[in-house]
Amino acid sequence: MATPVKRAALDEILVRRGLISQDQAEDFRSQANGADRSFRCLLLEHNVVAEEALAEIVAEQYGLRYDPLKDFRVDLEFFKTIPVELMHRHLFVPLEENDGVLTIAVTDPQDLRTLDELELLIGREFRLVVSTRSAILEALNQSEGNSQVITRIQEEFRPVLIREDAHGDEVLSIEKIAKDLSPVVKLVDTMILSALQKRASDIHIEASERAVEIKYRIDGILYTAMEPLDIKFHAPLISRLKVMSELDIAERRIPQDGRFKLRLDQKKVDFRVSVLPSAFGESVVIRILEKEDIGSGVRQLRLDGLGFNTEDLRRFRRAITEPYGMVLVTGPTGSGKTTTLYGAINEINNHPDKIMVGEIRDAETAQIAIQSALTGHLVFSTVHANNAFDVIGRFVNMGIEPYNFVASLNCILAQRLVRAICPACKIPVAVDRAQCEESGLDYDQVKHLSFHQGKGCPECNGLGYRGRRAITEFLALTDRIKEMILDRKPASELRKEAIAGGMTSLREAGIEKVLHGETTLKEVNRVTFSHGGAV
Repeated sequence: MATPVKRAALDEILVRRGLISQDQAEDFRSQANGADRSFRCLLLEHNVVAEEALAEIVAEQYGLRYDPLKDFRVDLEFFKTIPVELMHRHLFVPLEENDGVLTIAVTDPQDLRTLDELELLIGREFRLVVSTRSAILEALNQSEGNSQVITRIQEEFRPVLIREDAHGDEVLSIEKIAKDLSPVVKLVDTMILSALQKRASDIHIEASERAVEIKYRIDGILYTAMEPLDIKFHAPLISRLKVMSELDIAERRIPQDGRFKLRLDQKKVDFRVSVLPSAFGESVVIRILEKEDIGSGVRQLRLDGLGFNTEDLRRFRRAITEPYGMVLVTGPTGSGKTTTLYGAINEINNHPDKIMVGEIRDAETAQIAIQSALTGHLVFSTVHANNAFDVIGRFVNMGIEPYNFVASLNCILAQRLVRAICPACKIPVAVDRAQCEESGLDYDQVKHLSFHQGKGCPECNGLGYRGRRAITEFLALTDRIKEMILDRKPASELRKEAIAGGMTSLREAGIEKVLHGETTLKEVNRVTFSHGGAV
């Protein structure tokens, strides 16, 4: 641990800020006999300075960061290696660990004897931040109860299933979990509560030969939620979820779908459950649907909040305000197509003669959409294709005549979602030559630029990413493009013509976001190829 260097005396900072007078400073200093710690205690005892303000000043005094620990809970993994009694005795709380360095919040960064002792006991180097005594104690008390629940689940597990009576919505909270007598109920409730706190969209439960793995999908990526459970947990865990979803617990050979809902902090949350047989037992996927957030989010959805580049946004807005025609959004599952269409509909909500078709996947649906567009309606729909040009091939393969297709089409928008760098822990990083070569970039052209990444913090659960942004590829149906489609020109020639006409490829849109510090090159590489702009 690097020893904190005092930049100025505490009383000097307080006097300079006008929080105490020079006489008060001298009086408290004489009472404290020159010890900073006693001096701080005297200030708090006499209510001269608020605890939070004093902690901020102490952080400034030693050149450290101040963290109020608002709504913070300790990662349960830390309780496995650091005794909670040690945290209470020395009044510290672990925040995160990166590259073997543990960041902890303390009240006194100059208590070097205690900090050196802790480094020896825990066996890790420390990085310090400053917080208040009350904030550290509150974080420990909230987190300790959560940790004890998990510990008791491991120690007390018995294959017992408790059936609940129907008394309205089931309320989920840490307090309820701690009071519940059934270990399997504790396990399920803790798993769900943790998923909600981490902004997960799905929970995956997968059985292998000897273990059960629980994973969360956060911003489109699967992460392991906890250490694998023993396989003996599997049957009671699946049975509990089936009971909650009103499924047949005796049926294990066919897929089943169900749902249940809970209330968390006055907010109703729906859960859609899918159970599938597998080689080592049933697997479960739980989709989390926060009703109030979805409803208000859809109503407030606007295109300019989705991440489009300026030119694609301008062109797309012009296409959706045409009096008739067809607007297609394409991309793989989970690329935000429906969200984009709802954003478009919100912007033209007062216009009549608008039709939204969820997805065009067969000739019959395609014919209906085309006929509607040709008879004076504006049709919005999605198509599963890798890029804007593959949509044309999809329609041809459905048996649609190119003339009808071209006559009805206004535009095609291809899109992907990339994870956004967490703004709370965003830091500049040097350009990596190997990554540039892998990405098809000229290192000499970009080496002077500053890329960014997230180092991981409590706001993003240590992932470095928070939320997602769209990257887009907008194909406008110009007269020349229409002629080429009717002549059945290959997609490569169509792409060259579109790029010559000003089209930005998916790849280029992603690189633009990297240069603006919104995402990382690794993330763009994940969803696009380094050639052609497609996936």
